[in-house]
Amino acid sequence: MVGRKPDNESMPAALITGASTGIGREFAYLCAHAGYDVVLTARSEPRLEELASDVRQRTSRRAFIIPMDLADARSPRQLYEQASNLNVALEVLINNAGFGLVGKFWELDEDEQMQMLQLNMGALTHLTRLFLPGFIARRRGYILNVASTAAFQPGPLMSVYYATKAYVVSFSEAIHNEVRGYGVKVTCLCPGPTATEFDKRSGASGTKLFKSGNTMTPLAVAQIGWDALQAGQSLVVAGGLNGLMAFLTRFAPRQFAASMARRMQEKA
Repeated sequence: MVGRKPDNESMPAALITGASTGIGREFAYLCAHAGYDVVLTARSEPRLEELASDVRQRTSRRAFIIPMDLADARSPRQLYEQASNLNVALEVLINNAGFGLVGKFWELDEDEQMQMLQLNMGALTHLTRLFLPGFIARRRGYILNVASTAAFQPGPLMSVYYATKAYVVSFSEAIHNEVRGYGVKVTCLCPGPTATEFDKRSGASGTKLFKSGNTMTPLAVAQIGWDALQAGQSLVVAGGLNGLMAFLTRFAPRQFAASMARRMQEKA
């Protein structure tokens, strides 16, 4: 079971990417309250400093920060090396960092889309590959990959983002199967619309998706993912309505699902 009360200073640690805001921030508190020291990474050093200080005060756990932009292909290796040099035993990896962009594929910025591919898929895959052998050797470890309900259908006007999240689901479920019998659990969390900074960063603030009234809080989403990780689930969709929609999408013709997704990406 992942959640444990702290009993000594040698408690293992959790590494959380995209930790400075939203769901990642809530994961930092959940891990610390469960007794884990936390290693927090994101681009914003001031936000990480503020979060680490608050985690220490609220939970009495150690909190380390490693400011880093994981959209740089060199960063996962650098993050792994810096985290490995800390006086912690890393046991939990939460791949939460990611972003999306709204617009026509050929009109969106080329470099930003390549960075999205690297962050949403490349960094997640690379970090999993770097940490997993140690988890296997110790026969204990937990990996939570954050995807999205976008993973279950094509996503016109957010085509690259939807495709990256489909990759995360497929990759996570495959690794979940591969590590059976090695003492490691891998879970994929699929949130729907969530009250984070994602919509502002992506340009989705005014879309029907975020005006639908089905927006969840970051804490509710993080708690669902944390509970699923403890239970050893391979995949969990945050929220009953989101889960129903993800299930029904399986039975819809692919282009019908694409058309429905496009409607949600259009301005309200």
